[in-house]
Amino acid sequence: MSPGAGHHPAAALSATVEPRGTTKADRRRPATFLAASIIVVVVAGFGVVGLANLLPASVDPLHAGYGIAGVAGLLAIQLLWFSRPSARLDSTTSRVLLGVMVLLAYAPIPTFGLLWADMPDFVGGAVLLVLPARYAWPAFAAVCVSIAWTYSIYENNPLSALYSTLASIFYCLVFYQLARLARMVDELHRARTELARRAVAEQRLVFARDLHDLLGLSLSAIALKGELVHHLLRKSPNLAKTELDEMTATAQRTLSDVRAVSREYRELSLEKESRTAESLLAASDIDVQVRLDWGDLPVQARTTLARVLREGVTNVLRYSDVEHCEIDIVQHGDKVTLQIVNDGVAADGAAIEPDSRLSKLPGEVAELGGTATTEAGPDGRFVLRVELPVPGRPDRPVADPGETDRPQSTLFRWLLPATMSLMGVGATLHALRLTTEPWRLALVIGSIVALLTLQFSYFNRPATSLRSAQTYGMLLVQACLTYLPLLPLKNDWVSIPGLLIGTALLVLPPVAGWSFFALNTAAYAWIEYRAGTGDASLVFFTAATVMTGLTVFGLLWLVRLVAELDHTRRRLAETALAEERLRFARDLHDLLGMSLSAIALKSELTSRMLAIDRGRAATELTEILGLTRQALSDVRSVASGHRELSLENESRTVRSVLAAADVRLRMETLLSEDLSSTVRTVLAVVLREGVTNVLRHSQVESCDIALRRVAGGISLEIVNDGVAGPGKVTPAVHDGSTPCGRPPGSGIGNLSYRVADLGGELTAGVEPDGRFRLHAVVPA
Repeated sequence: MSPGAGHHPAAALSATVEPRGTTKADRRRPATFLAASIIVVVVAGFGVVGLANLLPASVDPLHAGYGIAGVAGLLAIQLLWFSRPSARLDSTTSRVLLGVMVLLAYAPIPTFGLLWADMPDFVGGAVLLVLPARYAWPAFAAVCVSIAWTYSIYENNPLSALYSTLASIFYCLVFYQLARLARMVDELHRARTELARRAVAEQRLVFARDLHDLLGLSLSAIALKGELVHHLLRKSPNLAKTELDEMTATAQRTLSDVRAVSREYRELSLEKESRTAESLLAASDIDVQVRLDWGDLPVQARTTLARVLREGVTNVLRYSDVEHCEIDIVQHGDKVTLQIVNDGVAADGAAIEPDSRLSKLPGEVAELGGTATTEAGPDGRFVLRVELPVPGRPDRPVADPGETDRPQSTLFRWLLPATMSLMGVGATLHALRLTTEPWRLALVIGSIVALLTLQFSYFNRPATSLRSAQTYGMLLVQACLTYLPLLPLKNDWVSIPGLLIGTALLVLPPVAGWSFFALNTAAYAWIEYRAGTGDASLVFFTAATVMTGLTVFGLLWLVRLVAELDHTRRRLAETALAEERLRFARDLHDLLGMSLSAIALKSELTSRMLAIDRGRAATELTEILGLTRQALSDVRSVASGHRELSLENESRTVRSVLAAADVRLRMETLLSEDLSSTVRTVLAVVLREGVTNVLRHSQVESCDIALRRVAGGISLEIVNDGVAGPGKVTPAVHDGSTPCGRPPGSGIGNLSYRVADLGGELTAGVEPDGRFRLHAVVPA
C-alpha cells in the first residue's frame, strides 16, 4: 500500500514533496529565514520521529534518558552549528563537534540496535560539510557502509534492510544539501559586492583607455602648439596667430568631445523621459497616448531607449501640423519595443533631418543587437520603431561565482536528481514487499519512472515558468500519474505523492499551494487508513510524507533561489557599472570642463592681444600652457581614480579666467588647511563648475564669490549677472535642470550629487533681478 515501512523516519523515503518556487510573496520573505525554517522542521522532525519510535521500546527510565540525551545532542549539533550559515566548517570547533556526533551516533547502537540505526544519518551529512572533498566522499561511503552493515545485522528481511539503507543515504544527502544550500544563500549575498567591485575595476580600465585616446592626444597637441606659438611670438607674429587659431579650434573641439563623452556615459531614466515626453507633447496641444509595459531591463537598454524616446519626441515637435502621437514601450518575451507614431508629416517632406541623432540611430541600436526602422506613410503618419533584445534568465547560474563555487554548482546539479531517484528506488522496493504480480509491479514502476521524468525534465529546472498554462497542465499530469494507479492497484498502491504536493507549492499561489499541501497530506492519511494501516504506522507514514515533502520543497526552492540570486548578482554588477559610468561622467565634466573652456577663452584673448600687446599675449600663453598641463593631469587623475583638488589653486585659476573674460570679480576666501581633503575637493569642484557656468553667459559683467564659515559648516556662494530672464530661486535637481532662464548646464546637477553625498545642500536658480545664484553648504 504505502511506500513507507517500519517505525522509523526511513519510512519517509517514498512519500516526497516538491519544493516551492519563488513567488512574489516568498521573495518578500528573507531567504535565510525560510531556509532555516525548513531545516528546523525537517531535521527536528527526523529526530522526534526517531525518538518517538525509540521510547516505547525503552521501558527502563535509564535507557529512555540515554536515548533522549543522544537524540538531543545530535539535533543540537546539527541545528545550532552545522545548519548555521555563519558557522566555520573548516574550523577546529567543527572537527571536534563532528567527533562528538560520531560518538553520539554510533555508541548507542549496541544498546538500541535497529531503533538507533538511522542516527548515523547525521554523520553522513556532516562529513560532507566538514571534511575536504578528497576525504569527504570516502568518509561518506564509509558511513553508508556502516549503516548497511547495521541493518544487515539487526534486520532479518534483506529487502527491508536494503530499503532502510537507501532511506538513510537519502537523509544523509538531505542534511548535507539543506545545510549547504542555506550557506550558499548567505555566500551569494556576500559575493555580490566583490563581483560588482571587480566589474567596476575592469570598467574603469575601459574608461581610462577611452579618456586617454579621446583627450590625451588633443591636450598634448594644444600643449605643443602653445610652445610653438611661444617661440613664434617675436619671430613671426602671423605664423603665431595661425597656430594660435588652430590651438583655439582644437580646444573647442576637445571641449565638445568632453561634453559628448559625459553625455554618452550618463545613464538616462526611461521613466523620467517618458513623463517628460508626455508633458512636452501635451503642452504643444498634441493628443498623446502613452502605453508603458516594460519589465526588468538592463541599464544599457534602458538608457538607449530613453535616448531614442528623447530624440523621437524632439523629431515629432519639429512638425507644426502634428495632432496625434502614440508612444508604446512594450516588453514581449526576450525583446522590448519602442514605437512612436505621429501624424502631420508631409508626404514629400524629409521625415528625419540628415544630421540628426535619429539618422545615426540604426547603427547605435545594431551595436546592441537590435533594429531601428523609420517609415513615413502617404497618409502623413511617421513611425519610428526600435526593437532591442532583453537577455533572459539562464536555466542555471552562468555568472562567474569564483573557483570555489563552480564545483558546488556542479555538485548540486547531480545531487538533486540523485536524491529524488532514491525516492523512486525506495518506492519500487516497497512495491516488491507488497506484491509480486508482474502487471502490478510494471504499473508501479512505470508511474514512478514517469513521475521522476516529469520532475527532472520540467519542475526541477529553475528556468521553468511557474505561472503558465503549460505548468498548470503539467501539474494535472503529475496528479494523474500519482493517483490514477490507485484505482487498479487498490491496497497495493505505491507512488510518490509528495512530488505532487511539492509541485503544487512550487506552482500555485501561497494560499492555494499550502491548502493543496494540507489536502493531499490528509488524502494520503485517509488512503493509508482505508488500507488497514495501524495507528502507529499511520502517524509515522503521514509525518514522513510531510517531512520529505518539506525536504524537497526546501531543496528545489533554494536551488531556484540560487539561480535567481545569481541573476541578481549580475544585475547588481551591471548597476554598479552604471553608477561608475555616471560618476566617471561627473568627474570628466567637472574636472575638465572649466579647464578646456578657459583654454579656449584665453586662446581667443591671446589672439586678440597678439597685435596689440605681445607681452600680455605671452603672459596669457604661459597661463594657457599651465592650464593645459593641469588638464592633462586631470585626465590622469580621473583615469586613476585620484580626484583630490586644491581649493587654493582653483581660486587662483578662477581669478585668472574671469579676468581674461573681462568679468569684474569680488572674491572672499578663507584658509582651508583645516578642512578635510574630501571637503576641499568638493568645494573646489563646486567653485570650478560655478565659474564654468558663469563663462556660459556672454553678457556677464560681474561675479561675486564668497567662501565663508557658517553654522552648518562651509558656505560657498557664486552670484553673477547677465542671465537672460528673471525667475524663481529653486533647489538644483539631480538631473541638472533649471526652472527658467538659460540652463546652467548639467554640471550643476552633478554638484548636487557631490554635495548631498557629504550631507550638504546645494541650490541654484535665477533671482528676480536676473542674477544667477549658486549656493552650497557643506558640513566641515
